[in-house]
Amino acid sequence: MYRIRFVPARPASRRAARSAPLLSMLLSGLMLLGCATTPPSSFYVLTPIPEATQRFGEIQGGGLAIGIGPVVFPQFLDRPQLVTRDGSNRLRVDEFHRWGGTVQDDFLRVWGENVAHLLGTSRVLVFPSESRMPLDFRITAEVIAFEGRADDSAVLKVRWAVMDDRLERALAAREDAYRCPVRPPASVPRPAGSAAAASAPASSGNAEGTEAPGALGGDSEAVVAAMSRCLGEFSRDVASVVASLPKPKPEQEASAVTVSPL
Repeated sequence: MYRIRFVPARPASRRAARSAPLLSMLLSGLMLLGCATTPPSSFYVLTPIPEATQRFGEIQGGGLAIGIGPVVFPQFLDRPQLVTRDGSNRLRVDEFHRWGGTVQDDFLRVWGENVAHLLGTSRVLVFPSESRMPLDFRITAEVIAFEGRADDSAVLKVRWAVMDDRLERALAAREDAYRCPVRPPASVPRPAGSAAAASAPASSGNAEGTEAPGALGGDSEAVVAAMSRCLGEFSRDVASVVASLPKPKPEQEASAVTVSPL
């Protein structure tokens, strides 16, 4: 005959069972704490020149038809994050400060808006585009540098050309570099007795007197504003060159052959 003997649970096992919910709550709290300390991402866009943003009314028509693009960016800049140069050979990619779209698309959008305003024409086609229309000039660009620097400045270096879209030849080709200071918000008080406080003009919501942009933890919004000003200066140079060129003749007129009488 067999006897059945019941062995009571060990106290240690009961203690482990009681501590399991507490351990689960502790782990959940740590996970929530980790999520709470992750900084939110900020997103930025470039802005057109002040004259274009403050313009009342629309531009209708215009004497010139302009094609803008394509624009080629180096791979290290063509990314969602803001990139700053932290030295001659070192880059800083900021995971929490990003472009609202892509830097290439934003560059083209603002460049096209600037040129349209400066040349007084609405006939601006940004490439790549599915639209087609006869163009007087097409402007292409290769961006070499477009980033914040550790000396409180933003830099744009670009090779560009104005093309006769009908004859597919370059009418002008240049390489230009622009350096724009990073300015502080007007609401930020400047240190008393500072030379920069006495001479630096107030900017529309962007900063100087911060640490070096990006590389030293400076104001990313101020860096993007300085990049916008560099793009604005580049747009002015492009518009000046285009305005100085003779408008190409219509295709029929250019291909016509004049025969002198005998």
